[in-house]
Amino acid sequence: MVSKKSCEMTKSAFKASNLSPQVSLSGITLDNPIIPASGTFGFGYEFADFYDINILGSIALKGTTKEGRYGNPLPRIAECTAGLINSVGLQNPGVEKVISEELPKLKKCFCKPAIANISGFCVDDYVYAAERLDKEEQIGLLEINISCPNVHGGGMSFGTDPKCAYAVTKAVKDVAKKPVYIKLTPNVTSIADIAKACADGGADGISLINTLLGMRIDLKSKRPVIANKAGGFSGRAIMPVAVRMVYEVYEAVKLPIIGMGGIASAEDVIEFMLAGATAVEVGAQNLVDPYACKDIIEALPAAMQKYGIKDLRDIIGGAHV
Repeated sequence: MVSKKSCEMTKSAFKASNLSPQVSLSGITLDNPIIPASGTFGFGYEFADFYDINILGSIALKGTTKEGRYGNPLPRIAECTAGLINSVGLQNPGVEKVISEELPKLKKCFCKPAIANISGFCVDDYVYAAERLDKEEQIGLLEINISCPNVHGGGMSFGTDPKCAYAVTKAVKDVAKKPVYIKLTPNVTSIADIAKACADGGADGISLINTLLGMRIDLKSKRPVIANKAGGFSGRAIMPVAVRMVYEVYEAVKLPIIGMGGIASAEDVIEFMLAGATAVEVGAQNLVDPYACKDIIEALPAAMQKYGIKDLRDIIGGAHV
């Protein structure tokens, strides 16, 4: 059984230093801005054997579709300098099994509102899954993924066209009572235009960025390493791109932003928040180190003191003149 001391010790560290790490996403208060990104933390309970996951601000659950999916053919992973390429293809059991099997397992070890990450292949798919998960008490907000580069006929195709982004956003908002955040792809000419379309469709917030498109080629076989040929490139190398895009979206729309892309330290968190993020998601680093989110949270008090930050909410968008 994992000890519950880590949560209390972390809270005491912030309290003793008179620091406030709390942030708010559309009325939902998070103890801190650290959220494991969808697809890198399973459904959350898998990590409860490592540490008390209640230390986290929230959890973005594994991407969920209307029907269950096996995902893409193997191999799906290719290592890169300062990152990796994945082409998992939204492997998940489907929304009904997520509700009946995965959420009850999470409830046993996580007492905070979680974030449901939803993908689809047509607008009706998004609407169906969103309407089902919106009714679940454990779900605090919906993160609508219109940015996955690893599926054909869906995902990123919605996120590269402002009209499609608007249509998905509006359709989900028409059935959802909980906050709706749209997750954007960086593989566009103007991410600000996509964000504006989502705002026009009624989005409550924006999540960005998902992975960049990348490829590796095996020198011996002279063929792409991944069976799907290309995949989503993530990790430390993409952070400057992510920070720039968060900065641009913050100036384009007046909505809270969940920033992500290459985050691996408390200093990275502060940089994203200065660019305009209210909270952050940690992705690829969880695959390298299962304690990554815990370590970042525990390092936040020292980082805040180092840069003279008493309240994290005060620095959101602080890099903008």
